[in-house]
Amino acid sequence: MMPQAPRPRVCFHCDGFPVVHITTGTTSDGRRRTLAAACPACEGTGHITPAALARVGK
Repeated sequence: MMPQAPRPRVCFHCDGFPVVHITTGTTSDGRRRTLAAACPACEGTGHITPAALARVGK
């Protein structure tokens, strides 16, 4: 049996949903305007980097 690669840990700030779209209203022709907001903790990846692998000075 081949060893499995460890799965990356899910970000505990966004719980794996790193980017959300916020509705800001509708345009005059009925389309919705949205803003994308990324999780500041994981920078929109949905996963956290273990402290041992983090780069210094990021």
